[in-house]
Amino acid sequence: MVIYDLICAQGHHFEGWFTDLEDLEAQLNENKLACPVCSDGQISRCPSTFGLVKHARPAPPGPPEPPLPSPPAPPARMLEALKQLESLAGHLEREYDDVGSGFADEALKIHYGVTQPRNIRGLSTAAQEEILHREGVEFFKVPLLSRKNTPSTNN
Repeated sequence: MVIYDLICAQGHHFEGWFTDLEDLEAQLNENKLACPVCSDGQISRCPSTFGLVKHARPAPPGPPEPPLPSPPAPPARMLEALKQLESLAGHLEREYDDVGSGFADEALKIHYGVTQPRNIRGLSTAAQEEILHREGVEFFKVPLLSRKNTPSTNN
């Protein structure tokens, strides 16, 4: 799945999950997308705050460059901080219900007593976070590292 940042003609930003770029373009061309805030059907892709490269770029022509030296081992305090982040990630996975992209909706339901209070975690867009702030819903964002990318699990 690939997440793309989208915007409607009214200026509402939101995310969409697609199989690939062709899936997004097909849905845009067939007018299958609508803004979750105002239901506007004029949707376009907008620049993301980050990007991922699916395949390595081909090497430029010419002589190959010498390999880069291996990076130095991270300092002990960095390894300790990464271990603490891993511990936090494990705690959140065990103790908080993952509501995925329905985080804002579920947080509002809990805030207004529609559902039982419980610890939840999930994803939200900037627009959804603004709504939560306006409604007085307390939440915080936690940056977590992928467990496969931390030094203690790369052995």
